[in-house]
Amino acid sequence: MISTVYAISLAGMAFIAAVFIFVIKNSKEVEADYPSVIQKWYGVRGKWFIFLAILGITVTFLSTSPYPIADQEKTYEDNEHQVVKVGAHQWYWTMVPNTVESGKPVAFYVTGEDVNHGFGVYDDNLTLVAQTQAMPGYTNKLIHTFDKPGKYKILCLEYCGLAHHAMITELTVN
Repeated sequence: MISTVYAISLAGMAFIAAVFIFVIKNSKEVEADYPSVIQKWYGVRGKWFIFLAILGITVTFLSTSPYPIADQEKTYEDNEHQVVKVGAHQWYWTMVPNTVESGKPVAFYVTGEDVNHGFGVYDDNLTLVAQTQAMPGYTNKLIHTFDKPGKYKILCLEYCGLAHHAMITELTVN
């Protein structure tokens, strides 16, 4: 997935660069009343373009390289991961089991039983650790490894009705 994001980002930047270069090259063919002023600003515009291109590549690399999503396609042996089945209902969660071990991958199989919900796992500081969608008729697989033991809150991230704010449960990590 990360390589796809890189490829799409680079292709988009290459396209934008090609458009800029085309405009810059074709704009020099127009005669103007102030050639000395225009010549000076062509140089500024070229340097501005190079600056923006470097900035775009840097921001793209820095924002996609620490991509926090674990490889969801990786297959595990039966003894290598823990399975937690999660059902999202208006306005409660069913989770079997609700206790897992730290340091071992956990595969959450998340589905919505009625409407769309957002499955969010938060640590004790209420920092989002992992998340996926819970949709009716579809099961999302979310793989996450908990580094430290504790109680993690499960909250709904998508408004699902009047008691959405009360849709909270806990996962215990030993």
